[in-house]
Amino acid sequence: MAILTKEQARQILDKVKSFSKADSFEANLFGNQGGNIRYARNTVSTSGEENNTTLVVQSAYGKRVATSTINEFDDASIEKVVRRSEEMAQLAPENPEFMEPLGPQTYDEGKEFFESTANITPEYRAKVAQTSIDPASAKDITAAGFLEHAAGFSAMMNSKGLFAYNKSSSVDFTVTMRSNDGTGSGWVTRDVNDVSKLDTASASQVAIEKALMSREAKAIEPGKYTVILEPAAGVDLLSNMFFSMNARSADEGRSFLSKAGGGTKLGEKLVDERVNIYSDPLHPDMPSSTWSGDGLPIKKVTWFEKGVVKNLVYDRYWASQKGVDPVPFPGGFIMEGGNASLQEMIRDTKKGILVTRLWYIRSVDPQTLLYTGLTRDGTFYIENGKIAYPVKNFRFNESPIIMLNNLEQMGKPERVNGNLVPPLKIRDFTFTSLSDAI
Repeated sequence: MAILTKEQARQILDKVKSFSKADSFEANLFGNQGGNIRYARNTVSTSGEENNTTLVVQSAYGKRVATSTINEFDDASIEKVVRRSEEMAQLAPENPEFMEPLGPQTYDEGKEFFESTANITPEYRAKVAQTSIDPASAKDITAAGFLEHAAGFSAMMNSKGLFAYNKSSSVDFTVTMRSNDGTGSGWVTRDVNDVSKLDTASASQVAIEKALMSREAKAIEPGKYTVILEPAAGVDLLSNMFFSMNARSADEGRSFLSKAGGGTKLGEKLVDERVNIYSDPLHPDMPSSTWSGDGLPIKKVTWFEKGVVKNLVYDRYWASQKGVDPVPFPGGFIMEGGNASLQEMIRDTKKGILVTRLWYIRSVDPQTLLYTGLTRDGTFYIENGKIAYPVKNFRFNESPIIMLNNLEQMGKPERVNGNLVPPLKIRDFTFTSLSDAI
């Protein structure tokens, strides 16, 4: 029952509507089917499939609100979940920020569902593991990886006549390769909506090569260096910046977008003029839902243009307080880049450090977006346009805002974690100490 058609979903939600006696209601129906395979020490450890469908009903009496959830869909069960949410709502305290349900909306047709992904088989998953384990074993490398895929739908209906429906599919793959002498580590991640675009064999080879190259890393002094952040490294800091673009936090003085004395930095130039960031749920390389969890349509939005902040995220409540239109969070962001490949960026670097990924990132100061974390799974010293040798991992202290003001070069954007991000060449990136971890 996991992937219901639009009409099948509507039929279930219409039953919720027929049973509702509250002042208003909102019902969300979700379903997904998918599977996964996990391997470690060059052996498959787990593999499985899941199939879930869930109905969530929110009932409101004035500003008293409650929700109830169920995964049974006969009439008696649907009526039971509606009554439960109504009973709890009448006992709940008022929510001063409650917003009445939206009326009917117009949505673009989503493009994030692919039958190829919905039809993934256990045999395919086993082949993925084999494409990592066999070449790793041949190179005296130990592989540990995970593939997860899902295809599903989401639907929404409320008492004001709104109805929304979307189908989606996704595949996520990640693998870590460790040299058997314990001194080298490589890693790679890939994610797609359409599994026919996923090449786990070539991805695994990248991680194997990183593991071999990173053996016997040398310690060099921490400090400020020119770095090339691969897309998987840059996306972590950029995501933290992007998901901090909340208007309310900025208005209340809690954000890097807050102005001293009040107001926000909307319309101000904060980063290098080459920085252009936008979101688009219909982008062919990273399609996402065309509506948000509260039913707002999601459209193409420009967030940074030539380094200038062009939009902030406004939920419905805060937008109503400020007298502006709401702007929902998108499914991901797209950062425009250049035409250079990663290899060309390395060739153009006299001295620097190549960073495969960052991890264990923690906030130090939300008002300057200062973060700390560690490099991992392949950190290399670049000299005269070539990778000279691997170096031990570093702890860093850096802000994506400072980073994007120290921008030297951008390469071709790549999809990482549902975003499109280019490799970034940054000057004066701050490494504060060394880490013995591989």
